Amino acid sequence: MDALDRKILTELQLDGRLTITELAARVKLSISPCHRRLRDLEREGAIRSYRAVVDPAAVGLHFEALVFATLRWESPDTVTAFEEAVAAVPHVLQAQRLFGEPDYLLQVATADLAAFQELYDQRLARLPGVQRLTSTLVMKNVIDDRPLPES
Repeated sequence: MDALDRKILTELQLDGRLTITELAARVKLSISPCHRRLRDLEREGAIRSYRAVVDPAAVGLHFEALVFATLRWESPDTVTAFEEAVAAVPHVLQAQRLFGEPDYLLQVATADLAAFQELYDQRLARLPGVQRLTSTLVMKNVIDDRPLPES
């Protein structure tokens, strides 16, 4: 991957709806080579997908929390069971496995505090292998959905 490929990726992260003509103009390439590079980036997996980024508040999800999960290691299947179960909870927007303690960081969005409490008590606390959950509330997103750096 060279600097031109990185520029294509940056432009698409800023605006995924660019036409190939607009993209080619922004990266200073003619249309055919730009299109070829774009297809190569897609085929190689550098571009995983295209999607709309939706504002959670615009769809009624005004409350965000970060939940830290520590698992009790009952068997080698504990991690798999937890990960499959957490993937089935739609209000978990991101889940990351961490080194050390806690074991996982979950980004959660709900309508309000009451909805979060219900989700926490009824779904998150009952996930397989959970030993302890701790949470903190998101006061403000300072950097949100930033494009990846070019290098």
